[in-house]
Formats: sequence, structure tokens, C-alpha cells
Amino acid sequence: MKFILVSPKNRTVYNFRGDLIKEIIARGYEVVVTGPNQIDVDKITALGARFVEIPINKNGVNPIADLKYQKALENLFIKEQPDVVLGYTSKPVIYGALASKKASKKIKKNIRAVCMITGVGYAFTSTTLKAKIIKFIMSVLYKKALKKADLVIFQNEDDKLLFENLKLVKSEKAKLVNGSGVNTEKFTLSPYPEKTTFFMLSRVMYSKGIREYLSACKIVKEKYPSVRCMLLGACEGIQDSLSSEDLKPYIDSGIIEHFGETDRVSDYYKECSVYVLPSYREGTPRTVLEAMAMGRAIITTNAPGCKGTVIDGKTGYLVPVKDASALADKMIKFIENPELITSMGKASYEYCLEKFDVKKVNADMIKYLQI
Repeated sequence: MKFILVSPKNRTVYNFRGDLIKEIIARGYEVVVTGPNQIDVDKITALGARFVEIPINKNGVNPIADLKYQKALENLFIKEQPDVVLGYTSKPVIYGALASKKASKKIKKNIRAVCMITGVGYAFTSTTLKAKIIKFIMSVLYKKALKKADLVIFQNEDDKLLFENLKLVKSEKAKLVNGSGVNTEKFTLSPYPEKTTFFMLSRVMYSKGIREYLSACKIVKEKYPSVRCMLLGACEGIQDSLSSEDLKPYIDSGIIEHFGETDRVSDYYKECSVYVLPSYREGTPRTVLEAMAMGRAIITTNAPGCKGTVIDGKTGYLVPVKDASALADKMIKFIENPELITSMGKASYEYCLEKFDVKKVNADMIKYLQI
């Protein structure tokens, strides 16, 4: 028995799907993982999986490159003859589903194609002309691919309803899980820092709410200059991304402390009192789940994917999308009422155990994959 995971980025394999891979292997399957390059391959093979490099133009709109990617996946599926294929994020979902069915016909074996929508991304959250064009193209491709898929898994009810309402997927084919889950044995309760500290972990993108976080931190620091505001994440220089030049003044003035990408994210959660993610839309934000598992109160937006991670007023606060002032108000509330850091942090941890433990999420995934 064989399972293939189609991935857009190697880091996401061991960070977000590692526990799922180990569970599938424990059930007697050989696991093959595709990824775009050789970065961190040792961390993937350490899970017990075999790795195959298949380059992907993750953010570009190049039909020739995309068809080349689809053909490479098809050739892999013909060679490996898997029982189940799972793709996540847009291009692995679209081209993984299409390639699996083409390969199925050629090898005369039904490959079960499962797609996971981990968020709708830039095309569905931005209102620029470019985003609208990309959304139209993506919708056409999604509709074609998801028609071929055996099952489509969503990480929040809003995304599921959106795809159903746009007629991109039939409701009987759509299932729901609580995000990717979080390993509560890896991310564990830790003491709070002495100094009140806010932390955001994200790619430095507009749709993640980076402008609102920076503005809110500026408001907070003007009133309470001793408070720490941390940011961890790369400036990727892609559409929707804040540039390094735009971020530099906030670093130079001491409004935020900026850190690059790391594999030791738990060290940064330990340094924070409250976790902040003012995103415009998510699947289910993994960083929020990790912070919850470590006993941190959360401030996030009342947006699809985000709002399901917080019980407003109990485990943290929900604020309107694109509202830096409201975000700053909630940050200040924690500064002026420090007892909320511990009481809401405890409630956040308990909510995480109840709803987002990776063992519970993966039990649903295994059921839907039919493994």
C-alpha cells in the first residue's frame, strides 16, 4: 500500500504534516513526499518517508510551467502506482487531482485523490484587479480539478461554504477538519515572561494583517514604551508582501523586534505573553494553535478560519479585519489587566486540547483518506 503527499514547500511537510505521515506509516503504508527542492529533505526522510523532488512555480502564473508540473506528477503516479494521493495548497490540489486521474486511466487502477484546502489565499482575499483575474483563473481550475477529486477536505466552514456557493465543489464531496491540528506533546505549557510581550509569527504579508500589527504596535509603544512587540517571518518579495524597506523603520525605531525564519518557533512563543494574528482570512492558522498549546491568550480577527480558534472574551479577543485601532485597544487591555494573560491563557490551552489536538484531527484525516 502506498500514499503520496503532494507538497508546495518542504518546510510545511515536517512542520504541518509530520504527525499525519507517521500515523499513515504506522498503518502499513509506504509514504512518498513530493517537494520543490532539496531543502530540509533530511527532516522529511527522518519521518520515514521517501522524497521525490518535483519543482513547482508556487506563486507564478505560467501555464507552461504548471502543465510541466502536472506532467511530472502524472509520471510519478504512473511509476509509483499509489493507492491514495493527498495534495494541499492550490497548485498541488489542482494538478495533483488532475494528474492522479490521468495516471489512473493509464495504469488501470483507481488512485484515490484527496484534496485539502488549507486556505483560499491572495486571490480570494485581495480586491486588486490582478487578484480578481487570478481568482477567475483559479476558480476555473479548481472546478475542473475538484470534479475529478474523490474528496475535498476544508479547514473551516466558511471556506467550505464559499467553494460550495461558487459551485467549485459538490457538498457531498466536501468534508471538514479542525485545521492541521497541533502536537500538544511538542508544544507544551510554559511560564510567561516578566515583561508583557506581544508576538506575531507570519510571512510579512498584507493579507496576514502585517500593516495592522505594525500600526497597533506603534500605538501601544507610544503609551507603554517598555512593552515588547515581536515579529517572526520572512519578507518574501512576492505579491501582497511588505518589503524589507517598508519594515525597516519599525525595526530601527524599536517598535518591533524582527526575527527571520526558524525551526525553533516554540522558543519565541515562550517569550510572549499574548499571541497576535490580525489575518484577513485563513484555513485554520497553525501558529494560533501552537500558541494556544503553550497556554497563550490570542488576539485574532473575526474572519474565516481565525474566528473559530478563539472564544471571544474567554480565550482571547476577536477584532474586526483591517482595524489597527481595535487591535491596539485589546493589546492595551492585556497590559492594563495583566491577570487576563494567565486566565485567558489557561482557557486557551484547554480549548486547544478539546478541539485542536493533532491526534483528534488526524483521526478524521485517516477516516477521510480511507487508510
